[in-house]
Amino acid sequence: MINSKSDDVSEITGAQIRAARALIRWNAKELAKAAGIGVATVSRAEIEDGTTSLTNANLKAIRLALEAAGIEFLPENGGGVGVRFKK
Repeated sequence: MINSKSDDVSEITGAQIRAARALIRWNAKELAKAAGIGVATVSRAEIEDGTTSLTNANLKAIRLALEAAGIEFLPENGGGVGVRFKK
């Protein structure tokens, strides 16, 4: 089931979204479908390496879809933000 620790979407970057998609081998269309958003929205999210210009609702939809697929987002902790598979 989807994890509820995804309430804070401000830390998600375009680079993290691209990396997460690569880890699970999804194309933009697959992420868009899983998140219930358009492919153009996914593309807009991934353009920037840093924070995105997406609405919080769209960014949260992307994060929840990726977390449901097994991704964990890593916050800035001195080593930079990142993604990994959940244990």
